[in-house]
Amino acid sequence: MEHVRDVTDLPKAHLHLHFTGSMRPTTLLELADKYGVHLPDALTGGEPPKLRATDERGWFRFQRLYDIARSCLRAPEDIQRLVREAAEEDVRDGSGWLEIQVDPTSYAPMLGGLIPALEIILDAVESAARETGLGMRVLVAANRMKHPLDARTLARLAVRYADRGVVGFGLSNDERRGMARDFDRAFAIAREGGLLAAPHGGELTGPSSVRDCLDDLHATRIGHGVRAAEDPRLLKRLAERGITCEVCPASNVALGVYEKPEDVPLRTLYEAGVPLALGADDPLLFGSRLAAQYEIARRHHGFTDAELAELARQSIRGSAAPEPVKSQLLTGVDSWLAS
Repeated sequence: MEHVRDVTDLPKAHLHLHFTGSMRPTTLLELADKYGVHLPDALTGGEPPKLRATDERGWFRFQRLYDIARSCLRAPEDIQRLVREAAEEDVRDGSGWLEIQVDPTSYAPMLGGLIPALEIILDAVESAARETGLGMRVLVAANRMKHPLDARTLARLAVRYADRGVVGFGLSNDERRGMARDFDRAFAIAREGGLLAAPHGGELTGPSSVRDCLDDLHATRIGHGVRAAEDPRLLKRLAERGITCEVCPASNVALGVYEKPEDVPLRTLYEAGVPLALGADDPLLFGSRLAAQYEIARRHHGFTDAELAELARQSIRGSAAPEPVKSQLLTGVDSWLAS
């Protein structure tokens, strides 16, 4: 019988984690009490809320819960706490590198404006990295529900802070709204400034949204991308170009994209040669963090330890980590597999 190794000891990179969604449920309860925010039962029951975002009402409910949780982040010390705890959770799960995704415009009203908000976030990331030893950077994400001009403003801001810890530019929220090409100028600004392009695509909508991210936004990574499994030609394109898909299995099931964990096309993507980086997306709402995604691959898709190690390698290679950090983590993966 094969020796089953602990996936929390497997060095890995975490490339798909949203800011508010990284919060511990206990922290949300404490902050809500601090500010007198009434939380709905879905956020206080101790279990992940039941969500189905494949229809408009379901997505609205998901977004409403997220917005309520975000409203509890009102002061720099709240931001510092969230980031430090997210780092601690990642270290516990074996992560050696975390790229946390944030739209600073969402926090600007509480933190004195867009620039102060991003600076507070970057300061918190720097402190958390120092305190926990986790390599940690920021991916600034525009909201496709807002005007493309807002995205250009964010892209310029992200480039301005590239030397302070911003490594990439993303595009999040409901893929069914807004065309990817409407944001092409924002992504051009980010790319010209040396940032990687990592828009969401291929989750709530099909393979066409992944193609749009490649053709219109020149994506170097795809947030989710699982629906690419429905198009063999697209799979081949992703594999040949080495485009990493940030796959979040628990999130896909929680949002109703797939009915059961075994329905997530992890095997299809992996065997097609598409680089994968498993991510937790929004643990606050989906109930599981990074290591649990590797357990899903093991338990529901039959991934061996050698294959889990390869998933970890792919996450590391797809990251924006400096080469010495990548090398150290990859050596750690080999050591885990040899143990």
